[in-house]
Amino acid sequence: MGLNPADAFNQRIEGFLQEREEAGTLRKITTSVSRKNVLDLSNNDYLSLAKHPLVCRAASRAIEDDGCSASASPLLSGFGPSHELLKQTICNWFESSASQVMIWNSGYSANQSIFKILPQKGDLVLADKLIHESMISGILSSGARLIRYPHLDLEQLEALLTRFSGKRMIFLATESLFGMDGDYPDLRRISELKDRYPFFWILDEAHALGWYGKKGTGLAEEKEVLKQVDLIIGTMGKALGSSGAFTVFKNAKLTDYMINKAGHFIYSTFLPPSSALAAVQAIELINGWQKERRVWQEASQNIRTELIRLGHSSASGDSPIIPLFFDNLEDLQVAKENLLSSGIKVSAIRPPTVPADFPRIRISLKRELVGSNIAQRIHEALK
Repeated sequence: MGLNPADAFNQRIEGFLQEREEAGTLRKITTSVSRKNVLDLSNNDYLSLAKHPLVCRAASRAIEDDGCSASASPLLSGFGPSHELLKQTICNWFESSASQVMIWNSGYSANQSIFKILPQKGDLVLADKLIHESMISGILSSGARLIRYPHLDLEQLEALLTRFSGKRMIFLATESLFGMDGDYPDLRRISELKDRYPFFWILDEAHALGWYGKKGTGLAEEKEVLKQVDLIIGTMGKALGSSGAFTVFKNAKLTDYMINKAGHFIYSTFLPPSSALAAVQAIELINGWQKERRVWQEASQNIRTELIRLGHSSASGDSPIIPLFFDNLEDLQVAKENLLSSGIKVSAIRPPTVPADFPRIRISLKRELVGSNIAQRIHEALK
Protein backbone atom coordinates (compact mmCIF):
# COMPACT_ATOMS: atom_id res chain seq x y z
CA MET A 1 0.00 0.00 0.00
CA GLY A 2 1.41 3.37 -0.99
CA LEU A 3 2.08 6.33 1.27
CA ASN A 4 -0.96 8.35 2.26
CA PRO A 5 -0.96 11.62 0.22
CA ALA A 6 -1.50 13.69 3.37
CA ASP A 7 1.45 11.97 5.09
CA ALA A 8 3.63 12.46 2.02
CA PHE A 9 2.74 16.13 1.94
CA ASN A 10 3.54 16.58 5.63
CA GLN A 11 6.87 14.80 5.20
CA ARG A 12 7.73 17.13 2.34
CA ILE A 13 7.01 20.21 4.45
CA GLU A 14 8.69 18.91 7.59
CA GLY A 15 11.76 17.80 5.65
CA PHE A 16 12.24 21.26 4.15
CA LEU A 17 11.84 23.00 7.51
CA GLN A 18 14.22 20.56 9.20
CA GLU A 19 16.88 21.15 6.55
CA ARG A 20 16.62 24.92 7.05
CA GLU A 21 16.69 24.51 10.84
CA GLU A 22 19.83 22.35 10.74
CA ALA A 23 21.55 24.77 8.34
CA GLY A 24 20.72 27.73 10.58
CA THR A 25 18.82 29.46 7.77
CA LEU A 26 15.19 28.95 8.86
CA ARG A 27 13.28 32.21 8.52
CA LYS A 28 11.00 33.24 11.39
CA ILE A 29 8.93 36.33 12.09
CA THR A 30 9.66 38.08 15.37
CA THR A 31 7.54 40.88 16.74
CA SER A 32 9.40 44.17 16.50
CA VAL A 33 9.14 45.91 19.86
CA SER A 34 9.87 49.62 19.95
CA ARG A 35 12.35 50.45 22.69
CA LYS A 36 13.12 54.02 23.64
CA ASN A 37 16.82 53.40 24.18
CA VAL A 38 17.41 51.22 21.08
CA LEU A 39 18.77 52.69 17.85
CA ASP A 40 17.04 50.85 15.02
CA LEU A 41 19.44 50.34 12.12
CA SER A 42 17.57 47.33 10.76
CA ASN A 43 14.91 48.99 8.61
CA ASN A 44 15.01 51.01 5.38
CA ASP A 45 13.74 54.28 6.84
CA TYR A 46 17.03 55.96 5.89
CA LEU A 47 15.72 59.52 6.20
CA SER A 48 13.65 58.89 9.34
CA LEU A 49 10.47 59.99 7.58
CA ALA A 50 8.17 57.19 8.75
CA LYS A 51 7.65 59.04 12.04
CA HIS A 52 8.30 62.58 10.83
CA PRO A 53 5.55 64.84 12.23
CA LEU A 54 4.66 66.36 8.85
CA VAL A 55 4.47 62.95 7.16
CA CYS A 56 2.33 61.54 9.96
CA ARG A 57 0.03 64.57 9.86
CA ALA A 58 -0.44 64.19 6.12
CA ALA A 59 -1.45 60.54 6.62
CA SER A 60 -3.84 61.53 9.41
CA ARG A 61 -5.52 64.14 7.23
CA ALA A 62 -6.07 61.56 4.51
CA ILE A 63 -7.67 59.17 7.00
CA GLU A 64 -9.96 61.93 8.28
CA ASP A 65 -10.99 62.91 4.75
CA ASP A 66 -11.08 59.57 2.93
CA GLY A 67 -10.95 56.79 5.55
CA CYS A 68 -8.46 54.00 6.13
CA SER A 69 -8.82 52.13 2.84
CA ALA A 70 -9.13 52.75 -0.87
CA SER A 71 -11.77 49.99 -0.65
CA ALA A 72 -11.47 48.99 -4.32
CA SER A 73 -9.02 48.39 -7.11
CA PRO A 74 -7.85 51.51 -8.96
CA LEU A 75 -9.90 50.68 -12.06
CA LEU A 76 -13.13 50.51 -10.07
CA SER A 77 -13.24 53.34 -7.54
CA GLY A 78 -9.96 52.99 -5.63
CA PHE A 79 -8.08 55.80 -7.37
CA GLY A 80 -8.92 58.99 -5.49
CA PRO A 81 -7.71 62.59 -5.13
CA SER A 82 -4.84 61.52 -2.86
CA HIS A 83 -3.55 59.07 -5.45
CA GLU A 84 -3.90 61.65 -8.22
CA LEU A 85 -1.92 64.16 -6.13
CA LEU A 86 0.80 61.57 -5.52
CA LYS A 87 0.96 60.79 -9.23
CA GLN A 88 1.31 64.47 -10.12
CA THR A 89 3.93 64.97 -7.40
CA ILE A 90 6.03 62.13 -8.84
CA CYS A 91 5.59 63.59 -12.33
CA ASN A 92 6.97 66.92 -11.14
CA TRP A 93 9.74 65.19 -9.19
CA PHE A 94 10.96 63.34 -12.28
CA GLU A 95 9.93 66.07 -14.73
CA SER A 96 7.70 63.58 -16.54
CA SER A 97 4.17 63.72 -17.91
CA ALA A 98 1.24 62.23 -15.99
CA SER A 99 0.83 59.57 -18.68
CA GLN A 100 4.29 58.19 -17.87
CA VAL A 101 3.67 57.43 -14.19
CA MET A 102 1.91 54.51 -12.47
CA ILE A 103 1.30 53.93 -8.76
CA TRP A 104 1.51 50.37 -7.38
CA ASN A 105 0.71 48.68 -4.08
CA SER A 106 4.30 47.56 -3.54
CA GLY A 107 7.67 47.38 -5.21
CA TYR A 108 7.34 43.61 -5.32
CA SER A 109 4.07 43.72 -7.25
CA ALA A 110 5.48 46.36 -9.61
CA ASN A 111 8.55 44.26 -10.37
CA GLN A 112 6.54 41.07 -10.74
CA SER A 113 4.23 42.74 -13.26
CA ILE A 114 6.86 44.61 -15.25
CA PHE A 115 9.20 41.69 -15.72
CA LYS A 116 6.41 39.20 -16.40
CA ILE A 117 4.70 41.37 -19.01
CA LEU A 118 7.27 43.47 -20.86
CA PRO A 119 9.82 40.79 -21.84
CA GLN A 120 8.24 38.00 -23.87
CA LYS A 121 9.19 34.63 -25.28
CA GLY A 122 12.06 35.09 -27.71
CA ASP A 123 13.39 38.14 -25.87
CA LEU A 124 16.56 38.22 -23.78
CA VAL A 125 16.93 39.71 -20.30
CA LEU A 126 20.45 40.52 -19.14
CA ALA A 127 20.49 41.03 -15.39
CA ASP A 128 23.00 41.69 -12.65
CA LYS A 129 23.43 38.48 -10.67
CA LEU A 130 22.25 40.14 -7.44
CA ILE A 131 18.97 41.69 -8.59
CA HIS A 132 16.02 41.35 -6.23
CA GLU A 133 14.00 38.12 -6.12
CA SER A 134 10.89 39.97 -7.28
CA MET A 135 12.66 40.83 -10.52
CA ILE A 136 13.97 37.29 -11.07
CA SER A 137 10.58 35.76 -10.36
CA GLY A 138 8.91 38.07 -12.85
CA ILE A 139 11.47 37.36 -15.56
CA LEU A 140 11.12 33.59 -15.11
CA SER A 141 7.35 33.96 -15.56
CA SER A 142 7.76 35.91 -18.80
CA GLY A 143 9.06 33.13 -21.03
CA ALA A 144 12.05 35.28 -21.99
CA ARG A 145 15.57 33.96 -21.74
CA LEU A 146 17.45 35.18 -18.65
CA ILE A 147 21.24 35.53 -18.45
CA ARG A 148 22.69 36.87 -15.20
CA TYR A 149 26.10 38.48 -15.50
CA PRO A 150 28.53 38.65 -12.52
CA HIS A 151 27.69 41.38 -10.02
CA LEU A 152 28.67 44.84 -11.34
CA ASP A 153 30.80 43.23 -14.09
CA LEU A 154 30.12 45.54 -17.02
CA GLU A 155 32.87 43.92 -19.09
CA GLN A 156 30.82 40.73 -19.07
CA LEU A 157 27.69 42.74 -19.79
CA GLU A 158 29.33 44.29 -22.83
CA ALA A 159 30.47 40.88 -24.02
CA LEU A 160 26.87 39.63 -23.83
CA LEU A 161 25.59 42.72 -25.62
CA THR A 162 28.16 42.20 -28.37
CA ARG A 163 27.11 38.58 -28.71
CA PHE A 164 23.33 39.10 -28.83
CA SER A 165 22.83 42.61 -30.16
CA GLY A 166 20.70 42.72 -33.28
CA LYS A 167 19.56 39.12 -32.85
CA ARG A 168 16.67 39.66 -30.44
CA MET A 169 14.98 42.22 -28.20
CA ILE A 170 17.24 42.84 -25.19
CA PHE A 171 16.21 44.08 -21.76
CA LEU A 172 18.78 45.15 -19.17
CA ALA A 173 17.73 44.81 -15.54
CA THR A 174 19.71 46.16 -12.62
CA GLU A 175 19.22 47.85 -9.31
CA SER A 176 20.78 51.26 -8.96
CA LEU A 177 21.71 50.56 -5.32
CA PHE A 178 21.85 46.96 -4.17
CA GLY A 179 19.97 46.39 -0.95
CA MET A 180 22.24 43.80 0.66
CA ASP A 181 25.66 45.10 -0.39
CA GLY A 182 25.08 48.86 -0.49
CA ASP A 183 27.02 49.16 -3.76
CA TYR A 184 26.02 50.27 -7.23
CA PRO A 185 27.03 49.82 -10.88
CA ASP A 186 28.71 52.42 -13.05
CA LEU A 187 25.52 53.89 -14.49
CA ARG A 188 27.42 56.20 -16.82
CA ARG A 189 29.20 53.21 -18.34
CA ILE A 190 25.84 51.47 -18.83
CA SER A 191 24.55 54.64 -20.48
CA GLU A 192 27.53 54.56 -22.86
CA LEU A 193 26.79 50.92 -23.66
CA LYS A 194 23.21 51.89 -24.45
CA ASP A 195 24.49 54.40 -27.00
CA ARG A 196 26.26 51.55 -28.80
CA TYR A 197 23.88 48.63 -28.30
CA PRO A 198 20.06 48.81 -28.44
CA PHE A 199 18.46 47.58 -25.23
CA PHE A 200 15.55 48.47 -22.96
CA TRP A 201 16.98 49.67 -19.64
CA ILE A 202 15.00 48.93 -16.46
CA LEU A 203 16.47 50.49 -13.32
CA ASP A 204 15.19 49.77 -9.81
CA GLU A 205 15.90 52.85 -7.66
CA ALA A 206 14.21 51.45 -4.53
CA HIS A 207 17.16 51.94 -2.17
CA ALA A 208 18.62 55.06 -3.81
CA LEU A 209 15.59 57.35 -3.60
CA GLY A 210 16.08 60.28 -1.27
CA TRP A 211 19.77 59.58 -0.69
CA TYR A 212 21.07 60.53 -4.15
CA GLY A 213 20.37 63.16 -6.80
CA LYS A 214 19.93 66.91 -6.66
CA LYS A 215 16.19 66.46 -6.15
CA GLY A 216 16.53 63.11 -4.43
CA THR A 217 15.18 60.96 -7.26
CA GLY A 218 18.09 58.52 -7.11
CA LEU A 219 21.35 57.50 -8.69
CA ALA A 220 20.24 57.97 -12.29
CA GLU A 221 19.78 61.65 -11.51
CA GLU A 222 23.02 61.73 -9.50
CA LYS A 223 25.00 60.26 -12.40
CA GLU A 224 23.12 62.34 -15.02
CA VAL A 225 21.75 59.37 -16.98
CA LEU A 226 18.06 59.71 -16.14
CA LYS A 227 17.07 60.44 -19.74
CA GLN A 228 18.76 57.24 -20.95
CA VAL A 229 16.75 54.96 -18.65
CA ASP A 230 13.59 53.50 -20.20
CA LEU A 231 11.85 52.52 -16.97
CA ILE A 232 12.44 53.68 -13.40
CA ILE A 233 11.03 51.67 -10.50
CA GLY A 234 10.76 53.38 -7.13
CA THR A 235 9.27 52.55 -3.77
CA MET A 236 7.55 54.67 -1.14
CA GLY A 237 8.14 52.11 1.61
CA LYS A 238 11.79 52.83 2.26
CA ALA A 239 13.29 56.35 2.37
CA LEU A 240 9.89 57.96 1.74
CA GLY A 241 8.55 56.53 5.00
CA SER A 242 5.23 55.39 3.51
CA SER A 243 4.14 52.35 1.47
CA GLY A 244 3.54 51.48 -2.14
CA ALA A 245 5.63 51.97 -5.26
CA PHE A 246 5.71 53.79 -8.58
CA THR A 247 7.07 53.42 -12.08
CA VAL A 248 8.15 56.11 -14.53
CA PHE A 249 8.04 55.01 -18.17
CA LYS A 250 9.99 56.84 -20.85
CA ASN A 251 7.36 55.67 -23.35
CA ALA A 252 3.96 56.90 -22.13
CA LYS A 253 2.12 54.17 -24.06
CA LEU A 254 3.56 51.59 -21.68
CA THR A 255 1.40 53.01 -18.90
CA ASP A 256 -1.80 52.10 -20.76
CA TYR A 257 -0.24 48.78 -21.73
CA MET A 258 0.44 47.86 -18.09
CA ILE A 259 -2.94 49.15 -16.87
CA ASN A 260 -4.58 46.72 -19.27
CA LYS A 261 -2.32 43.72 -18.58
CA ALA A 262 -0.99 43.83 -15.01
CA GLY A 263 -3.11 41.65 -12.74
CA HIS A 264 -1.43 43.03 -9.61
CA PHE A 265 -2.74 46.47 -10.59
CA ILE A 266 -6.10 45.49 -12.08
CA TYR A 267 -7.41 43.16 -9.38
CA SER A 268 -5.93 44.36 -6.07
CA THR A 269 -7.50 46.85 -3.70
CA PHE A 270 -5.36 49.97 -4.06
CA LEU A 271 -3.04 51.39 -1.41
CA PRO A 272 -4.80 53.55 1.19
CA PRO A 273 -5.06 57.34 0.71
CA SER A 274 -2.96 57.84 3.85
CA SER A 275 0.01 56.16 2.16
CA ALA A 276 -0.38 58.40 -0.87
CA LEU A 277 -0.46 61.67 1.08
CA ALA A 278 2.35 60.56 3.38
CA ALA A 279 4.51 59.95 0.29
CA VAL A 280 3.57 63.36 -1.15
CA GLN A 281 4.76 65.06 2.03
CA ALA A 282 7.93 62.96 2.11
CA ILE A 283 8.83 63.94 -1.45
CA GLU A 284 8.34 67.63 -0.60
CA LEU A 285 10.76 67.28 2.32
CA ILE A 286 13.31 65.33 0.27
CA ASN A 287 13.23 67.97 -2.46
CA GLY A 288 14.45 70.51 0.06
CA TRP A 289 17.43 68.52 1.33
CA GLN A 290 19.85 69.09 -1.54
CA LYS A 291 22.88 70.09 0.53
CA GLU A 292 22.15 67.52 3.21
CA ARG A 293 22.52 64.62 0.78
CA ARG A 294 26.24 65.27 0.35
CA VAL A 295 26.64 65.35 4.12
CA TRP A 296 24.89 61.99 4.51
CA GLN A 297 27.05 60.42 1.82
CA GLU A 298 30.25 61.71 3.45
CA ALA A 299 29.06 60.38 6.80
CA SER A 300 28.57 56.93 5.27
CA GLN A 301 32.10 57.03 3.84
CA ASN A 302 33.53 58.05 7.20
CA ILE A 303 31.65 55.38 9.15
CA ARG A 304 32.84 52.67 6.77
CA THR A 305 36.43 53.91 6.93
CA GLU A 306 36.35 53.88 10.73
CA LEU A 307 34.82 50.40 10.94
CA ILE A 308 37.50 49.02 8.62
CA ARG A 309 40.21 50.83 10.60
CA LEU A 310 38.89 49.18 13.75
CA GLY A 311 39.33 45.77 12.14
CA HIS A 312 35.90 44.94 10.80
CA SER A 313 35.21 43.46 7.38
CA SER A 314 33.09 45.93 5.44
CA ALA A 315 33.04 47.65 2.05
CA SER A 316 33.77 51.16 0.83
CA GLY A 317 30.98 53.37 -0.47
CA ASP A 318 28.66 56.25 0.35
CA SER A 319 25.23 54.62 0.46
CA PRO A 320 23.01 54.24 3.53
CA ILE A 321 23.52 50.44 3.48
CA ILE A 322 26.70 49.25 5.21
CA PRO A 323 27.47 45.50 5.34
CA LEU A 324 29.62 43.89 8.03
CA PHE A 325 30.78 40.47 6.79
CA PHE A 326 31.23 37.40 8.98
CA ASP A 327 32.85 34.00 8.44
CA ASN A 328 30.02 31.87 9.83
CA LEU A 329 26.41 32.00 10.98
CA GLU A 330 27.27 31.43 14.64
CA ASP A 331 29.47 34.54 14.85
CA LEU A 332 26.84 36.47 12.92
CA GLN A 333 24.10 35.62 15.44
CA VAL A 334 26.32 36.44 18.40
CA ALA A 335 27.18 39.80 16.84
CA LYS A 336 23.52 40.64 16.31
CA GLU A 337 22.67 39.78 19.92
CA ASN A 338 25.63 41.74 21.29
CA LEU A 339 24.65 44.80 19.29
CA LEU A 340 21.06 44.62 20.54
CA SER A 341 22.31 44.27 24.12
CA SER A 342 24.28 47.47 23.49
CA GLY A 343 21.19 49.32 22.25
CA ILE A 344 21.68 48.88 18.48
CA LYS A 345 19.18 46.85 16.45
CA VAL A 346 20.47 45.46 13.14
CA SER A 347 19.50 42.78 10.64
CA ALA A 348 21.44 39.52 10.35
CA ILE A 349 21.32 38.51 6.68
CA ARG A 350 21.83 34.81 6.01
CA PRO A 351 21.69 32.44 3.04
CA PRO A 352 19.79 32.03 0.76
CA THR A 353 19.22 35.80 0.72
CA VAL A 354 23.00 36.27 0.38
CA PRO A 355 25.74 33.83 -0.73
CA ALA A 356 26.61 31.15 1.83
CA ASP A 357 30.16 32.48 2.27
CA PHE A 358 29.02 36.07 2.84
CA PRO A 359 26.57 36.28 5.77
CA ARG A 360 26.49 39.79 7.11
CA ILE A 361 25.12 42.34 9.50
CA ARG A 362 23.22 44.90 7.45
CA ILE A 363 23.47 48.40 8.88
CA SER A 364 20.90 50.89 7.59
CA LEU A 365 22.06 54.40 8.32
CA LYS A 366 19.79 57.24 9.39
CA ARG A 367 20.31 60.86 8.40
CA GLU A 368 20.55 61.99 12.04
CA LEU A 369 23.69 59.85 12.56
CA VAL A 370 25.83 62.46 10.81
CA GLY A 371 28.66 63.37 13.18
CA SER A 372 27.82 60.56 15.62
CA ASN A 373 30.16 57.98 17.09
CA ILE A 374 28.15 55.07 15.69
CA ALA A 375 31.22 53.25 14.31
CA GLN A 376 32.83 53.26 17.75
CA ARG A 377 29.59 52.12 19.39
CA ILE A 378 29.33 49.20 16.96
CA HIS A 379 32.98 48.31 17.56
CA GLU A 380 32.58 48.33 21.34
CA ALA A 381 29.56 46.04 21.09
CA LEU A 382 31.43 43.56 18.88
CA LYS A 383 34.67 43.41 20.89
